Amino acid sequence: MFRSLKIYKGQEIDMQSLIDTLINFGYKRQIQVAEEGDFSRRGGILDVFPVTYECPLRIEFSYRKIDSLFSFSISSGKIIWKHQMVIILPIKRPYPMHNPSLFEEIPLDNFLDLKKGDYVVHIKHGIGRYLGIEKIEVNGQLKDYMVIEYANNDRLLVEMDKANLVQKYISFEGVAPKLFRLGSKDWERVKERARKGIVKVALDLLELEAKRSLYRGIRFSKDTEWQEKFESLFEFKETPDQKKATQEVKADMESSRPMDRLLCGDVGYGKTEVAMRACFKAIMDNKQVAFLVPTTLLAEQHYQNFVKRLKDFPVNVAMLSRFRTKAEQKEIAEGLAKGKVDLVIGTHRLLSDDISFKNLGLLVIDEEQRFGVKAKEKLKKLRATIDVLTLTATPIPRTLYMSLMDIKDISIINTPPDDRIPIETYVGEFDKELIFKAIERELNRKGQIYFIHNKVEDIEHIKEIVQQISPKSARISYAHGQMPSSLLEKTMLLFLKGQLDILVSTAIIESGIDVPNANTIIVNNADNFGLSDLHQLRGRVGRFNRKAYAYFLVEKGKPINPDAQKRLQAICEFSELGAGFKIAMKDLEIRGAGNLLGVEQHGYISSVGFDLYCRLMRQVIAQLKATTYN
Repeated sequence: MFRSLKIYKGQEIDMQSLIDTLINFGYKRQIQVAEEGDFSRRGGILDVFPVTYECPLRIEFSYRKIDSLFSFSISSGKIIWKHQMVIILPIKRPYPMHNPSLFEEIPLDNFLDLKKGDYVVHIKHGIGRYLGIEKIEVNGQLKDYMVIEYANNDRLLVEMDKANLVQKYISFEGVAPKLFRLGSKDWERVKERARKGIVKVALDLLELEAKRSLYRGIRFSKDTEWQEKFESLFEFKETPDQKKATQEVKADMESSRPMDRLLCGDVGYGKTEVAMRACFKAIMDNKQVAFLVPTTLLAEQHYQNFVKRLKDFPVNVAMLSRFRTKAEQKEIAEGLAKGKVDLVIGTHRLLSDDISFKNLGLLVIDEEQRFGVKAKEKLKKLRATIDVLTLTATPIPRTLYMSLMDIKDISIINTPPDDRIPIETYVGEFDKELIFKAIERELNRKGQIYFIHNKVEDIEHIKEIVQQISPKSARISYAHGQMPSSLLEKTMLLFLKGQLDILVSTAIIESGIDVPNANTIIVNNADNFGLSDLHQLRGRVGRFNRKAYAYFLVEKGKPINPDAQKRLQAICEFSELGAGFKIAMKDLEIRGAGNLLGVEQHGYISSVGFDLYCRLMRQVIAQLKATTYN
């Protein structure tokens, strides 16, 4: 029997019996929670840090009734996510090889946030429609049941302690799934078809892992005194997830197997710092490092940050992009070939045939999904022999991450920096008065503003409109990727140094540009952007301890297509800190999962829902690994 504790808002439960269950599950009582497996009580408040959660959970009681449920930040105590229902697992999680069907019962996502009318998947009965929680009398006792409607208006009552068998159905919105018939064998057939399709993906992943284990990589040395000195120069307090990710990366580097780790974290959560520490560690072993980025602007920003951070160390840093003249590029290429350059930051120019390294040991890739097919093929070959660290701010849905963690090396940074404040988000029509007020407020506090307009052909005209709307004293310029490189570099440096108040720009500022003083962003024609792009753009502001504002505007009176409406609704709804994972799931609902796992997996995800697909993936991987190793 699979053991878990289900807690939901409005539940009537004795706090002491809840504490007894936690102790029975292996949890330890503390003065305050600090790590997985801790719980603490203060009056009518119970804090628990469940296993597999990124942050602890606060359960607030009103007498014997659960009044509210939310995840919170350990450092600040601020609410991160509010929940309807959560599932808490024992400290030692069961992995039942002898009973594969039990794998399906173990949840990957411990939050069950359902609304009446949502489609759900019951792993034994298939897809139905959630009708809510009802109190039903059984043997003279009133008990809470989840009610699910199936075909022919049949209703299934699910006891709350079996809530782990139910998960929200996520696939492709716009196509309502078919409700299954209770008692038919159709659901088992659909599930078996999906399982067979998943085996193909899992085998490919296992084959890649097996090939990597055959190669002997570079075994980097333990940290040096200089490493400690370099890390002590970090001017912010590390978050727990940053520390954990750094340890995981270093452990990979110190092993003989080539590292191929994905570092995933929300915008502004400190992935670059983890990468910087890995770069320095490689250089301390006399290896060269290549830091590959998708845009010239990001290359310039990383270059400036590295130069500043490494000024007290004998490390030669170079930057290779179109911001460098032909002569400068040639000199850098020669320096790399002769081993005179220790660290090079660059765009896809780094992958050109004329670039070679004397002793390359580490490759860091920022946002690999933004590179083309040719670049990806070249990167595939490099992965076999050197250590590779890939950074992404496009969050992987948590359920997929949990199902792949036994086969892919993934580190997650999900804790926001201490003093981070959620960004106030507004969605509405283009309105000159609104724009004037937003600009005026930011200028009054000596801040800077991004105005995003993603069409090069009329960006100068838009800049003139913004100039007319803005206070007369405002210093305004524009930037886009087709400008001469010297002019683009000059404009960006003026903005970085605070010598421009408003930058009218295309989406080239989307990746990683970090201007602490810019805390208002206005996005024109926001309905033309993807959801993850909107999230990335919003992440350009609010990166420090100042209140930030994001305005997503659409043309007045313009009809908006349904998908764009959903994207704008989602960006407004998910504005709390760490919302990246929710945005990843919503993006999956709107766009489908083809980009994530390949088009051939589309049908299987549609047929069983994303959560069960991931549970089946975990089951298949565990079974294949057990068969291989036995």
